[in-house]
Amino acid sequence: MTPENAILTISLFAAFADGSNDDREREHIRRFAESMGGDAPELPRLYQDVLFKRVTLDNAVPALAELGQRQFAYEMAVCVCDADGVQTAAEQRFLADLKTRLGLDGDAESTAFAVQADTLAAAAAAPAVAAVATAAPVAAQPSVNEAELDKSILNYSILNGALELLPQSWASVAIIPLQVKMVYRIGKAYGVELDQGHIREFLATVGVGLTSQYLEQFGRKLLGGLLGKMAGKTVGNLGRAATGMAFSFASTYALGQVAKRYYAGGRQMSTQLLQESFQGLLGPAKQMQSQYLPQIQQRAQTLDATQIMNMVRGNGL
Repeated sequence: MTPENAILTISLFAAFADGSNDDREREHIRRFAESMGGDAPELPRLYQDVLFKRVTLDNAVPALAELGQRQFAYEMAVCVCDADGVQTAAEQRFLADLKTRLGLDGDAESTAFAVQADTLAAAAAAPAVAAVATAAPVAAQPSVNEAELDKSILNYSILNGALELLPQSWASVAIIPLQVKMVYRIGKAYGVELDQGHIREFLATVGVGLTSQYLEQFGRKLLGGLLGKMAGKTVGNLGRAATGMAFSFASTYALGQVAKRYYAGGRQMSTQLLQESFQGLLGPAKQMQSQYLPQIQQRAQTLDATQIMNMVRGNGL
């Protein structure tokens, strides 16, 4: 097993660690595995092997001979477990066992990373989107400034693209909470108050799986050879612009535009139409990313951990 496939195998184990992934999330992960088949022919098989427990962590860990590889595998697993909020007890047990297997129990860098990622996930799980209990209609807005909404969607897209340029891998944990915040604001503009549960359901229906989004982000970088030997766990800006940045920018922009159509139309779009609309917008959004690359790079230069945490908590932006 190659180090790349070993890391993806560990990440798939992390995705299924809590045992609560619904059928849609599993389908998102399966589609990702199949879509990467050309670049990583073994990935569809790895997905099946992990899902049906034909492979174990004991098969994957020995392939990671270098410390940087083991650190990156652990960091990726932490991000996957944090994708849908605060870790469950099962996920905590999985990560503790993984850390021991990888020989990282005394590794200060890995411990610090996990603390930062977990803190960010906890902030995202807090009632940051107006602390409403249920999705419910509010007073109808007299008019909606669509130009302002489009500007807001673009700003979120630029921000999420910029997060991919930061050297800290945990910064990617902020992308989904910021997407949740964006959808909340769009719904509110059209007179609908939303809670996080409803928004996450909307994301899953559209096709933006929480766990699978992280797998795709990291997987494409990893399999694209952009992480080199993973010794330093850093990626060049050009590589990130071609992979993670484009993915995060495009998925955020497409999600925002679909949400705008959905709430403007009184939430009447079918599941199929939502998914088709999202997929249809991804291509053009990826093309847009190159146009806004200077703004993305500039935004990345202004970001720090405190800013990111505040934005996830609902302050700023």
